[in-house]
Amino acid sequence: MSRSFHGRPCWYELATTRGRLDSAEGFYGSILGWKISDSGMEGFDYHLASSDGDMVAGLTEMPENMADMPPYWTIYFAVDDADRTVAEARANGASIHSEPADIPGTGRFALLADPQGAAFGILEPDMSGMSEADVAKAERGEGAFDQGRPGHGNWHELMSTDPEAGFVFYSRLFGWARGEAVDMGEMGKYQLFSRDGVDLGGMMGLGNAPVPNWLPYFGAKGGLSRSVEAIGAAGGRVHHGPSEVPGGAYIAVAQDPQGAWFALVGASN
Repeated sequence: MSRSFHGRPCWYELATTRGRLDSAEGFYGSILGWKISDSGMEGFDYHLASSDGDMVAGLTEMPENMADMPPYWTIYFAVDDADRTVAEARANGASIHSEPADIPGTGRFALLADPQGAAFGILEPDMSGMSEADVAKAERGEGAFDQGRPGHGNWHELMSTDPEAGFVFYSRLFGWARGEAVDMGEMGKYQLFSRDGVDLGGMMGLGNAPVPNWLPYFGAKGGLSRSVEAIGAAGGRVHHGPSEVPGGAYIAVAQDPQGAWFALVGASN
């Protein structure tokens, strides 16, 4: 039986331009209030961002063999068995960019792309060294993803050449349920998806995106209007918003100074 965290977002990871890690850290620290520290991984610059005591994201430089790629965010989803999930994903048409491997003290991870090409990660958490309270927190799906706390992951958007096929793929893999479908006119349908009654994000057509991708939304620290001003002041670029979405929240879609796409959601002021 799948554990309750299976299929929930659990981690966010930025791969940024080589030599610009400090700049990226300063940007997100100023926008989201993150406190960032070195993970201590030997021979590997991997830094950890925390918000209100929760670890929410990892930041690292682009690998040398990918140095020409634009910076990007990867969303990780928790699974109860990484090897089985990878086998199921492969059988359903996914590409495997990184086979399951262990991260000491963290868990077992893999990097994949769905059949349409959108990249994502999975993580089987290592709970062997956790306290009972931390295990219970992980089982509840709390931590990096928390829609009630700013600076945490809040929403997840898939832009795809075939969002309906994408929903079928992810629903099989993660047990996601179909939520409300919002008519976006010429842009087609915006299909919400949920896990255990919690709306996690939406799926839509490719729109202006050059390739299929996942876009992470983080909870804005303070009003969204102020966050948008702060993005520009820190060297980022806002492409959309602030604009109101159903439910009364406001969103903005932006790029950081190195070019990685991300989005914010929160109150207007």
